Amino acid sequence: MLRRGKSLETRQIYLLSYGGGMAKEGLTGSRIRERRAIAGLKQAELASKVGISASYLNLIEHNRRRIGGKLLLTIASTLGVEPSALTEGAEAALIANLRVAATDANMPNAEVDRAEEFAGRFPGWAEVLSAAHRRIGTLERTVEVLSDRLTLDPKLAASVHELLTTAAAIRSTASILADDKDITAEWRNRFHVNLDQDSRRLADTSKALVTYLDTQEGDNAARSVSSPQEEVEAFFEANNYSFQGIEDGNVVVADIISQAEQLSSVAARRIGTGILQQVAADARLVNLELLRTQVETVGMNPVALASHFKVPVPLILRRLGALPDLQAGIVVCDRSGSLLFRKSTTGFSIPRFGAVCPLWPIFDVLGNAGQVLRRRVVQSGRTDTEFECYAVAEPTKTTEYNKLPLMQATMLIVPLQSADKADHINADEIGSTCRVCSRAKCPARREPSILSEGF
Repeated sequence: MLRRGKSLETRQIYLLSYGGGMAKEGLTGSRIRERRAIAGLKQAELASKVGISASYLNLIEHNRRRIGGKLLLTIASTLGVEPSALTEGAEAALIANLRVAATDANMPNAEVDRAEEFAGRFPGWAEVLSAAHRRIGTLERTVEVLSDRLTLDPKLAASVHELLTTAAAIRSTASILADDKDITAEWRNRFHVNLDQDSRRLADTSKALVTYLDTQEGDNAARSVSSPQEEVEAFFEANNYSFQGIEDGNVVVADIISQAEQLSSVAARRIGTGILQQVAADARLVNLELLRTQVETVGMNPVALASHFKVPVPLILRRLGALPDLQAGIVVCDRSGSLLFRKSTTGFSIPRFGAVCPLWPIFDVLGNAGQVLRRRVVQSGRTDTEFECYAVAEPTKTTEYNKLPLMQATMLIVPLQSADKADHINADEIGSTCRVCSRAKCPARREPSILSEGF
């Protein structure tokens, strides 16, 4: 153990030598060589500065000699970098993003496995490539959102209709005033009043439309909120879909709603209250920590988990969607197919406007209450990330004679890791929405895609 009297340098040497500093020594030499080149030092110059021979440094840089302890600290100090930059290389997130970029480009597995080596040898280029890949992903999502908004957003459609109608009225009134020279003064005054009113309405509609389309700058720009449902989504996103006070039973739902800046309308507050009340009811029945422990024991098995906690499967799906470390998405829809709640997950696109892909497993269970469906899917035209989807439907009201029950379906979307794909289960190809789906000859297509060839 480290004694309290040890110096900072001694502590660093201890951590590097015995606490994992010798890990990944196969790449440490390569990182030293690249950092030396960036610093503009020759091999002999660096060797002289750290007090070793050039031949020994050459062996280190070619990963033929292990390095650690005081020598590693000295080299890191001379190169002006942290020792971890030489021993650990690029951060795990950077390497993971490089792997995703390589996979998206359909590179061979042998090349994908060299992502860490590339990041270690060329950290600058690795950052550029990683940033470019993230930027492309952001732009793709922006295209999807804008496409949906331009074609399916009801507020935008109503605004455009109002603009065209008002412009037509102004044109008609102006035409009468210009063409009819014998119009009486009384009627001329009336038309002038109409022109004034229509022009004011046109100006107000135009300003409202510009305000609606305007968004804040930045990669995480706040989206324009135009409906109660979007207000609720913005509220949950701002809280990362986590309400620890409700989980602990220390906070009242009404208090959270009253302090929510995103919920400006009465309808949004009502919707948000209903969802949080559901979260509170679920939390009383299934504790997240106990659920996490049970998942580690039985694995991702919603049916077994529901049996263990003696609760319905839809409740287990909602609780699994609330586990932060699972990073799962979740969607809930009613019998009409309208999405009531959505929580996205990386790589799985859930449209904001319009109908989603009818091939999603959530729609297959609407007519079969209680049936638990498990399907592996991949979204067409996006990354090759595969997802395990669990879907089930349940009645939301007490069954009555001669009336069909009101149904609500829930789908959990779990991203799969590489190790989870070893069972060689074929994934079904689905889309997000027809407008931006590139899948060819889809039997469920409702309209042509803007991504189709020749559009």
